[in-house]
Amino acid sequence: MKKIIFSLVILFSINSIKAQNSYDIKINLKHCKDTIAYLTFYQFDKNMIVDTCTNIKNGKIEFNGKKKLYKGIYSLVGQGKSIYFDFIVDDENQNLDISSESIVNYKELLQCSNSKVQNDFFDYIKYFEVQRIEFESYLPKTKGLSKKDSTDFMSGKQKQISENIDNYEKSFINRNKGTFISDALNLKIEKLLKDIPKASNGRPDSIAVFNYYKDHYWDGVDFKEDALARTPFFYGRLTRYFESVVMRDPDSVSVEIDRIMNQAVEGSIMYKLLLANFVNKYETSKIMGFDKVFVYIVDKYFKTGKAKDIYNDDNIVNNIINRANILRPLLLDTIAPELPLIPIQSHDKIAKMGFENAKTSEEMTKIFISNTAEIEKTFLRLHTIKAKYTILVFWDVDCSHCQIEIPKLLDLYHQLLKEKMDVKVYCVYTQQEFDKYKKYVDEKKLDWINVYDGAHYNNLKDKYDIYSTPVIYILDKEKRIKAKRIDVDQIRPILSALENNK
Repeated sequence: MKKIIFSLVILFSINSIKAQNSYDIKINLKHCKDTIAYLTFYQFDKNMIVDTCTNIKNGKIEFNGKKKLYKGIYSLVGQGKSIYFDFIVDDENQNLDISSESIVNYKELLQCSNSKVQNDFFDYIKYFEVQRIEFESYLPKTKGLSKKDSTDFMSGKQKQISENIDNYEKSFINRNKGTFISDALNLKIEKLLKDIPKASNGRPDSIAVFNYYKDHYWDGVDFKEDALARTPFFYGRLTRYFESVVMRDPDSVSVEIDRIMNQAVEGSIMYKLLLANFVNKYETSKIMGFDKVFVYIVDKYFKTGKAKDIYNDDNIVNNIINRANILRPLLLDTIAPELPLIPIQSHDKIAKMGFENAKTSEEMTKIFISNTAEIEKTFLRLHTIKAKYTILVFWDVDCSHCQIEIPKLLDLYHQLLKEKMDVKVYCVYTQQEFDKYKKYVDEKKLDWINVYDGAHYNNLKDKYDIYSTPVIYILDKEKRIKAKRIDVDQIRPILSALENNK
């Protein structure tokens, strides 16, 4: 049985079942000892619960309701949260009578008494089970063989079985052309160039192979068909396209997102799921610079109202827009926001003004207004730092990771100076415990530019997206952001790459 994790929380308003007709799904899974079972459907990478049966007797399970189920591939899930088997629900198959004579080999004996389509699908499932059993039957034959011979033997068998499966799937899809299951299984089929031309060097033309693969990747996939999103195949194919086929460049990714979104019907389930997936994927992307895709999506779809009704709560949409507003000034190659901060040496001047004794924001504002001219003279602004490269660091004395990274950065800084690299470190302490801060700087001999927000003038959290520490940026001579949110170990390779690109 396939182990799954499925969500009890419905995130989108699109997931409520439409009030139309009814459904009645009876399953007789003989010798099943479960006392509870779930009816779930696939939705991108999740299994969503649509119904629960709590009165199972002798393996007899029934799900019914007064609302018609969405078309898609559904699963019977046992009380151990494992999938027993999948089956199809479409407009003509809302009342099903499914059974299996064995809980041990239930897939081999699955049948539906009132649906030919369902039995065709079960035959498809059984074929894979037969192939799996056949492959496992070869394992004993490797006994006594060397590791290489065993690997070669099993690889050959696996290749043959893969070819059998490929031929079977293509034949199955052709026999069922025009049906939902054919369209769903088409998502599994790779569209490959058969007659590969030769390149100028006489070898197979890999560029032609790739271009054909990319151009035909979505052949036969109708993004207007919401039900495709309710299969176990769609999300994997979508993910593979953006991770392995599309050029790993924010602008290229944005173009491909538009191309796919333009094929879906605005406001449809597919449209909403695609958009929600893209905005989440690129807002949390770990690839530096891909937050540009997130900002692009927000500007084009969320700010223009095209993301309407994706979430039940309008606050979620507003939070997404606000998040993009924070990230927009911090995209790669933009000019870093200015930072007017207090040098550690000017602490006494700021302390005398009363900032450290102020208890409220109103008090701090009053002190600032009363001392604006003097504070302005005290500021050491980021953009006034003259260097080919500025390493901008946000840190905290009590941050355990900072206690590891800051000494490493200090060593690297001294190495770069010895190598005559024109680099400076603008190191921002993010808290207000000055004595602790000063002690650490003195003990560790941090001989770079040490500053903090002693006048409470900057909102570092929003201005530089500081929600944890340390955070490291690399800026060029014009203070353009060339790298961000990197580790100390990445600084030297990035600086070398910047130098080589000059």
